[in-house]
Amino acid sequence: MPDFGAELKRRRTSVGMSLTGLAASVHFTKGYLSKVENGKVRVNRDLAKACDDALKAGGELLALVTESAFPGRRSAGGLAGLPDSGRHFVGRGTELDRLSALLLGPDDARVGVVHGMAGAGKTALAVAAARQVAGSFPDGCLFFDLRGHTPGAAELSPGEALHRLLRLLDVPAGQLPADEDGLANLARDQLRGRRMILVLDNVRSAEQIRAIAGGETPSRILVTSRGRLPALDDAWHFPVGVLPLADAVHLLRSVAGDHAPADEAVATEIVRYCGQLPLAVRIVAARFIAGGWTAAKLRDRLADETTRLGALEDGERSVATAFAVSYEALPPDQRRLLGLLALHPAAAAETGAVDALAGLGPGEADRLVDRLHDAHLVVRDERGYVELHDLMRTFAAKHALPEVGPEDREAAVRRLVDHLVAMTLAADELAEPDRFRPATGLPIPRDLPFSDANSALAWLGAQWPVLADIVDSAARHGLPDRCWQLAFVLRAFFFREKLFEPWIRTHERALEAARAAGNPSATGMILNNLGMAYLESGRVAEAVAHHQQAQEEFARADDDRGAIDALSSLAWARLYRGEAEAALADLTTVLAVYRRTGRTRNVMIALRGIALASAALGRFAEALAAAREATGLAQLPVDRAMSASCEAWVHFRAGDWDDAEHRYRHAAEVADDAGSEYERARALTGLGNTAAARGDRPSAQRWWAEAAAYRVTLNPAVLGEAEYRNRPAFTE
Repeated sequence: MPDFGAELKRRRTSVGMSLTGLAASVHFTKGYLSKVENGKVRVNRDLAKACDDALKAGGELLALVTESAFPGRRSAGGLAGLPDSGRHFVGRGTELDRLSALLLGPDDARVGVVHGMAGAGKTALAVAAARQVAGSFPDGCLFFDLRGHTPGAAELSPGEALHRLLRLLDVPAGQLPADEDGLANLARDQLRGRRMILVLDNVRSAEQIRAIAGGETPSRILVTSRGRLPALDDAWHFPVGVLPLADAVHLLRSVAGDHAPADEAVATEIVRYCGQLPLAVRIVAARFIAGGWTAAKLRDRLADETTRLGALEDGERSVATAFAVSYEALPPDQRRLLGLLALHPAAAAETGAVDALAGLGPGEADRLVDRLHDAHLVVRDERGYVELHDLMRTFAAKHALPEVGPEDREAAVRRLVDHLVAMTLAADELAEPDRFRPATGLPIPRDLPFSDANSALAWLGAQWPVLADIVDSAARHGLPDRCWQLAFVLRAFFFREKLFEPWIRTHERALEAARAAGNPSATGMILNNLGMAYLESGRVAEAVAHHQQAQEEFARADDDRGAIDALSSLAWARLYRGEAEAALADLTTVLAVYRRTGRTRNVMIALRGIALASAALGRFAEALAAAREATGLAQLPVDRAMSASCEAWVHFRAGDWDDAEHRYRHAAEVADDAGSEYERARALTGLGNTAAARGDRPSAQRWWAEAAAYRVTLNPAVLGEAEYRNRPAFTE
């Protein structure tokens, strides 16, 4: 019988077909076909049939290839090569069921990629799922570690992976083709009739396994990787995140056993510092087993970012080493961006913030983030926001950021701070258009994620923790003007939401910056804002002191605008300190200045103060006139709510219950429209007070209960409605 290769060559040349033409017809490479013709590789049935069809040989070429030409198959009955999934596989019940169901899906969904960050427990989950469905795959289960991210080990090449697979399928070494194409063809042939599970673990790239994953087979191929492997076009993808908190604590106790912390709160803290990453939790558990650590001592080491990664290694396993393998595989531009992302506060970074940090051309940062996201070094959500896992952030700050040059780092911080100051200014302008803002010289950013007051307030509500941290970052990086400017602009939002802790914290840092910059006007503005924070939180004496210091700074700066604002703020503090007469006199003075200078919103605020002071003095006609004028001037919904409550309070103090109820109801409606829970709770409290004053105790209790449901603090030191509600007669 003629040799297949020689006969193939004869028939090809007799019809004038080149190797290139044959390769295009049968979808094998020209180099591989040359080896076939010269007898250097074995031929599988797929190739023989394709060549027979291409050359119209009528089955004569295919007949030259017999079953004896092919390596024998192991009979069904099952290779069992899966490692033990371990007695400490805990949690992930829902994920395990979903993954198992996917493995039992239709044959056109034969390849799946289980992907996640280093240490997330991808392999354990994949092995557990394969074991759970092994009974449906009678030809067995095999496990291959392709060493794509193994420290100190070279990853398997595609050819090496094929070679190992074929040897496990009992193909004799002497019958293995020498070239990669031949190995791929033989592997596809061997898998064609088998129904088995292949777990291809620790895969770095799609190319590493493309030849194995590309054939037609009833088998299932389950890939685990730190990368998303988007180039495996026909694969389904199964992301694996960190453990839920309860499951992470369960894992700690399961592995550490009797050595685990007895205190549930301490165990929970430790797991949180581990970022709920299974690898980190297992390492900590091993430390408890080894002894020498109290739970409190290990918790404290984990709490300190400078010692956290060092605590997460046990001699053989290391979170930092696991991360380093992924990091070292990155090209320089991706390494740089990962390091710079550590400069962003510990929260999701908006697209604009990432662009500012990167300082690259349009679309370049986006491209780099895609690569980091694919490698599970960052998380990118559907909005395009970018976030680092807590442990990855610590790693990036310690290992990636130092590789970025000092000048590059400082320039990135300046760009980020400028971007966020400009964004905050734009949001504040939409939320309160008539408010004074300091000149920054910054252009309005393009493509703002907000377009009106409501969306601007929503943006501030989501971003204020980042912005508060940027105040501190600006100070640390020698940007004092940006530090106090950002704090100053944030004050309006903090006032609206009654966020006293970040308000005071940012302004104390801003005060240091303004003083260090030798800017008395800025110092006065920050002191005045701090006084407002102390006043609203009930610390009236401190408020008075800060407003008086602000007056001194404005005098040094010859800043008349600032001086009148400080006098206005001081008047409010005196009002709440019980000095209504002095407060009324000062507010009358500032009202005249505000009217003369056309500061309408400040006129409204001064009128509200005059109304409250006049009511405290029993001058109800004057109080009502001022309150009504303030109501007429109010433009913003929250200002309308505050003015309506002010007017209602005057009626209440005057004993006009019907008018008080009417105005409080209106204030509650406007506060609801404004989205202000504080002002709505205030108005509802006023309605309860009015009902109580009328002797209608059941109605009063209903209104007060509705107000209390908002869980906002109404401080009786600065709010008449709260002071009246807290009187002994109503708290029994």
